[in-house]
Amino acid sequence: MANSLPRGSALPFPILIADIGGTNARFAILKDVHAAPVEFGDTKASTYETFNEAVQQQVLDHTSLMPQTAVIAVAGPIKGDRIDLTNNHWIVEPLRMLEELSLKHVVVINDFEAQALAVVSLEDKHLKRIGDGVFDGAANRVVIGPGTGLGVAGIVHAANTWIPVAGEGGHVDLGPRTPRDTEIFPHIQTIGGRVSGEQVLCGRGLVNLYCAVAKASGSDPAYETPEDITNAALSDADAVASETISLFSEYLGRVAGDLALVFMARGGVYISGGITLKMGGAFDEQRFLTGFKNKEPHNDIMAQISAAVVTHDRAPMEGLAAYAKTPSRFGVALDGRYWRS
Repeated sequence: MANSLPRGSALPFPILIADIGGTNARFAILKDVHAAPVEFGDTKASTYETFNEAVQQQVLDHTSLMPQTAVIAVAGPIKGDRIDLTNNHWIVEPLRMLEELSLKHVVVINDFEAQALAVVSLEDKHLKRIGDGVFDGAANRVVIGPGTGLGVAGIVHAANTWIPVAGEGGHVDLGPRTPRDTEIFPHIQTIGGRVSGEQVLCGRGLVNLYCAVAKASGSDPAYETPEDITNAALSDADAVASETISLFSEYLGRVAGDLALVFMARGGVYISGGITLKMGGAFDEQRFLTGFKNKEPHNDIMAQISAAVVTHDRAPMEGLAAYAKTPSRFGVALDGRYWRS
């Protein structure tokens, strides 16, 4: 049955950690609080019919470390004991995991909560700072991730505890500000009559924005995938693609800056997800900063808030490991998300 982990309690080792996305899953085992994770590589979900089968064949069949606990991040809502995953055919069933995988404890959290846990755990070498500014190590932070969708989470520092706050911040409104915006926005495909951040700031959003820029420029779109648009911008092969990436950078800055004000994120705003990294030199940091800092009447506040790109390709696993080792450091809400045998 579902329970709440008593505050200050530790989870018994060894601990299986897993980050489950739409296409791939990543697994590792923590032997104890001091040991580095034993990693088992990436696993395509399509390779296995069920999540339990993947754990058994990808992990347990290849180690003598038999986990007592599992801490899992999932891309999907956590409601009850049958957890459907977004863009993945697996169903995570904690009660069946306890029985079939001989586990004693199972914790399931949101994938962007894991990203938020990571941004208080990563070393500086895994962060690429954008612009100037100081990160307050004991202040609230925000993580925003353009990927399949636009993930957002905050992590609040209160009572000597880091408290992750997951939500649907990727669906905030995004509107025109400049004369060029007013030419482009009428051509952006809406959802329910509105343009949200996710309609522009994700993989399909990048294509949506590119098509809108092409129409506003009186040309036909030449590319159909985020990869092709990005490559065209990187090689300066297409002016529309180059403008699209610049606008994407600025619009991401606008949304990131809004979220920084919501959370008063003096600890920084962290950009995760693969899209920004794949843009490489095409990502326009100055356009990002323009959108990020211009928040009148609070430009003075924004001047004190910094941003960084997360360069660690397994950041959620770092967050899961940090939580699994010392749950008492984090105020993770586990009602309905913790099961024990």
